[in-house]
Amino acid sequence: MAFDYDLFVIGGGSGGVRAARVAAGDWGAKVGLAEESRMGGTCVIRGCVPKKLMVFASGFPAMFEDAQAYGWKAEGGTFDWRVFRNRLEAELDRLEAAYRTTLKNAGVVVHDTRATIVDPHRVRLATGEEFTAKHILVATGGWPFVPEFPGSDLAVTSNEMFHLDALPKRALVVGGGYIAGEFACILNGLGVEVSQYYRGAQILRGFDDEVRGHVANAMREAGIGIHLGTAVTKLEKTPTGIRVTGSDGSEREVDLVLYATGRRPNTAGLGLEALGLELGRTGEIPVDAYSQTAVPSIFAVGDVTGRINLTPVAIREGHAFADTVFGARPTTFDHQLVASAVFTQPELGSVGLSEEAAREQESIEVYATAFRPMRTAFAGRPERVLMKLIVSQATRKVLGCHIVAPEAGEMIQLAAIAIRMGATKEDFDATCAVHPTMAEELVTMRKPVRTA
Repeated sequence: MAFDYDLFVIGGGSGGVRAARVAAGDWGAKVGLAEESRMGGTCVIRGCVPKKLMVFASGFPAMFEDAQAYGWKAEGGTFDWRVFRNRLEAELDRLEAAYRTTLKNAGVVVHDTRATIVDPHRVRLATGEEFTAKHILVATGGWPFVPEFPGSDLAVTSNEMFHLDALPKRALVVGGGYIAGEFACILNGLGVEVSQYYRGAQILRGFDDEVRGHVANAMREAGIGIHLGTAVTKLEKTPTGIRVTGSDGSEREVDLVLYATGRRPNTAGLGLEALGLELGRTGEIPVDAYSQTAVPSIFAVGDVTGRINLTPVAIREGHAFADTVFGARPTTFDHQLVASAVFTQPELGSVGLSEEAAREQESIEVYATAFRPMRTAFAGRPERVLMKLIVSQATRKVLGCHIVAPEAGEMIQLAAIAIRMGATKEDFDATCAVHPTMAEELVTMRKPVRTA
C-alpha cells in the first residue's frame, strides 16, 4: 500500500518536532506534522522558556538589595509588567519561527490545524482532509487540570500567566508541585503578596524530604504564606477581587487565583479508544521501551505517555523513536538517573534517589551540609544552601545528589554526569575543590551525618 506519509506526527512540541526533524532530515522519511496551537508546545510557548525568563525578572529586586550592601548606590526602581510581557511575547514569536524554519529545512510538511486518528494508518484534519501514514506518532503533551468546584471558572492556569494584562497585587497559588512553587516565587519576587494552598503535608512531593523542607522554609522567609493541609472549597467574585474560602474555614480576598494542581495527558478526542487502545487512569498512552503502543503503527512520546514529564526527556524519546523506526538503529531512552531542576528561589537541583527511596532499597550513608553562601552572607541575607549526597554502603556509589542553592540547576547537570558514570563517594572525595564556590562542598564532605 502506498501511503501519503511515512510518518505523521500529531503535536508540534519538543518531542514531536525532534522526531519529525530527525525522521525527515536525517533518515529521509516523508513526514507530515499537525499542530492545532503554536509550534513549540508547552515548553517553548507556555512552559519552561517563558517561565525561566520570569524567574530572571523576579530575581532583580534581591540583586538590587545586595548591590547596595556591596557599596553600589543602586535603586531598584519599579517593574513594568507590560514592557516585560511584550518583550517576552516577541521572544516566543522568535522561537516559534525558529521551530518552523527547522521543520521546513528538514522537509517536514506542517499542517496548522488539529488532527485526530481515524484508523491505524489514517489521520483526519479539522479541515476535513485525510492522510494515510505508515506510522503515526502522538506527541500532544499535557494540559493543566483544574477540578470543578463552586467558582472554579475564576481560576487561571499556568497557560494564562504569561499573558496577564497586569500583575495582581494579591495572588493565591493552589498546588504543591514544582509549577506552583515556581510561580509563587516568581510572583513574590515581582512584588505580589502571595499565599499558597496545598492539601498535602509538605510541598514538592516526590523530592527528598529534607530538601522539600529546606525550600519551603526559604519560601516562607521570603514572605510567601504557605498553608499546608488546605484546599479551596469556593471562589466568589467580589467588587474588589476574588473571595477564597479554604477547607480550613478561612476566607481571604485576592486578585488572582492560579491553579497548579497537576497536568493531564492531552489525549481527549484523539480517537485512540476507538482503536482499542486502553488509556491509563489520567488518560496517558501506555507504550513500551521503544515508545510503541499496543497498535503497532502508532507510537507516542513525551508527556502524553505519563513517563517523565520533562522537555529533555520528550526530545530524547522522539529522537530514539526516529532512529529506531527510520534509521534501523533500535534505540531506547533510559529513564533512570534523569536530573531535574525546580526554579524556585532558591533553586532545587536533584538527580537519583531521595534519602527515603534509597533507604528502602539498601543500607546508605547520608552526607549533608547547610551553610550561608558567601555572596548573600556578605549582603546580610539569611539564605542557606543545602548540599546532600546519598551513598550506598555496599558499593560506595553515589545514589543521589540534591542541591538547594542559587544556580542549582547548573550544578546538578554536571553532578548528573558523574553519578550516571557510577561515581563513588571516594571519586567525589578525590576530586579537588574549586575555591571559593558553593559546589566545592560536594567534594569536601568527609563524614556522614547519618546512616540508615
